[in-house]
Amino acid sequence: MDSVREGKIYQSLSGFYDVYSDGKIFRTRARGNFRKLQIKPLVGDKVKFDITNENEGYILEIMPRFNVLVRPPISNTNQAIVVVSAVQPDFSTRLLDKELVALEQEKIVPLIYFTKTDLLDEGQLINFKKIASDYEQKVGYKVILPSTDGHQLKKIFESLKGKQTVVLGQTGAGKSTLLNKIDSNLNLKTGEVSKALSRGKHTTRKVSLLNINDGLVADTPGFSTFDANDLKANELKNYYPDFEKVADNCKFRECLHINEPGCAVKMGVKNGTILASRYENYLKQYEVVKNQKPIYNKKRGK
Repeated sequence: MDSVREGKIYQSLSGFYDVYSDGKIFRTRARGNFRKLQIKPLVGDKVKFDITNENEGYILEIMPRFNVLVRPPISNTNQAIVVVSAVQPDFSTRLLDKELVALEQEKIVPLIYFTKTDLLDEGQLINFKKIASDYEQKVGYKVILPSTDGHQLKKIFESLKGKQTVVLGQTGAGKSTLLNKIDSNLNLKTGEVSKALSRGKHTTRKVSLLNINDGLVADTPGFSTFDANDLKANELKNYYPDFEKVADNCKFRECLHINEPGCAVKMGVKNGTILASRYENYLKQYEVVKNQKPIYNKKRGK
């Protein structure tokens, strides 16, 4: 049937899905049985859809996904720019590490980008340079501190080519501001942070894919909490790459790096090769995940 096409969902809004196919956007709805089968299309999905007229259609099938993020809800992502505010809202290693765990779980390559460093005094800036260095040298992530010459922005711009990238971070961290700097033609709406709550106003209310440098970039709503997919307590350690690097040296093969003797991770914390803040965040997250009630009939899509 020649009215059936393949495309990719670029935007989801109020039950409609904008699908890009052959240089054109089609506004579609999901088939009626999707809800009954608990299938929810996501931005990033590759789909088959039936054209009902020149600009509209119905999604017939969602092609297999290679990963899914819960918040923001998006599929098939290669890399993430994790936008982290130094102040307003205040920097939190706990939130950053939760974001990184969710990305590791879905095999999405993170790039950490610190914003609002221009609001720091000299002592605070030195501290943030140390944090950036630690996440690069001790954890193994790529970290960018903004520079006045625009060199770092150029590096981010170049990294977008040929990939689907999600830009995520806390409300008010400066995601839309960063994208506007990367591509001034976007002119995305930005908002001031509420000082009373130290949270931003939600200026981005939907997930949508933008074309930047021959890549697709998702500008996403901010959040004050962060979720990972069906996380199991005994698997959490696998999503800390700095732990994984030394885990083979633990006395016990299934070491959880908590109470076991001969633990290489605890030794790394003691000798300073593993960040104490990361380890403390791991212990807190482990307790939360261990004590949470299982969610039955939860579907991540077909």
